[in-house]
Amino acid sequence: MRVVLALAALVAMLPVCGQVPFTPKANAYRSTGMGGGAPRLVSPEVGSDRRITFRVKAPKAGQVELLFGAWNSKPQAMSRNSAGVWSVTIGPVEPQIYTYTFLLDGARVLDSANPALKTGAHGLDASVVEVMGSPARFDEVRAVPHGSTHVLQYMSTPLKRLRALYVYVPPQYEAERRRKFPALYLRHGSGDTESNWSADGRAGVILENLLAEGKAEPMLIVMTNGDTDQTWVGGSSPQAMQALGQELLGDVIPLIEKRYRVRVGREHRAIAGLSMGGGQAFTIGLRNLGMFAWVAEFSSGLLSDVNFDLKAHVPGFLEDAKASNARLKLLYVSCGDADPRIPGHENLSGLLHSKGIRHEYVTVPGGHEWVVWRKLLADLLPRLFR
Repeated sequence: MRVVLALAALVAMLPVCGQVPFTPKANAYRSTGMGGGAPRLVSPEVGSDRRITFRVKAPKAGQVELLFGAWNSKPQAMSRNSAGVWSVTIGPVEPQIYTYTFLLDGARVLDSANPALKTGAHGLDASVVEVMGSPARFDEVRAVPHGSTHVLQYMSTPLKRLRALYVYVPPQYEAERRRKFPALYLRHGSGDTESNWSADGRAGVILENLLAEGKAEPMLIVMTNGDTDQTWVGGSSPQAMQALGQELLGDVIPLIEKRYRVRVGREHRAIAGLSMGGGQAFTIGLRNLGMFAWVAEFSSGLLSDVNFDLKAHVPGFLEDAKASNARLKLLYVSCGDADPRIPGHENLSGLLHSKGIRHEYVTVPGGHEWVVWRKLLADLLPRLFR
């Protein structure tokens, strides 16, 4: 008993659970009043009248201008206030998705107050502003059933490096678990990546709106990287076309048909693209009619070139129009009516017509810009897989 009492007294003298004295450190930090109470710079600010005010703080700049729009944009002078904030109000403008940048003493910069960006290579990054429509535009996010977008990685056999692709999956994919779907392989233009058709082209949004209206078939949209070395040549030369065709047929399509419930066979595959990707889609598609029954291009520079030789590019296609027509469900040729590539497209359509090749030739207002390609995609999708 004496031993037990002695141990109890000893334990009582020890620090509880190893506690040690604590001395608070000096701390002057306060979370209130973050930013010193300075008002947040708002830019862009879209008014109910569809006027847009742009602002940028540049107290040391001698001249600041706005470059608004992706096609034929001209600098617009901005005014400076006493706090060094430059601003300009434009419009009203039509409901649309617009890109813009600022020129600070001639240097092109993004809007640091705006997180919405159009990204790309070759200095093509730009800030983005959206003006909503009433009724909602065809490429505007609406209250309709939504699908999902997946990002996959794969090893490119011809390029010997890891690559990424985007897959848009329609809402019916999860709702109808036993159903299989066709697939559109959609290619981007020079300076862009596999992400741009999803982010800037609004491919999934456009399809969702068409599906909600019963105007298109549910399909997967597979968006791959069409650059081999981040140059136009790297996406349009004979060597690039060969490598990209091998990658698509040997790596991408097998991956998609293994991972997803897609319908197998040429009647259930379409290929389309814009600009550089339009040349790829046209060339790869027509060279491989055993894989694709639906081929479409938007604003291809390759096909518009004065030196373009279709017979050399796709041997046998023009020579046997009956066989080509029998294999094609759709050949879609299109361009913006203000694009310098329009004469080449008119000549291409004329050549196809003269040889008896059935095709659809479509033009829409605009230049070499996303507003055109979104409209063309919206026109193309209802034509596929029907």
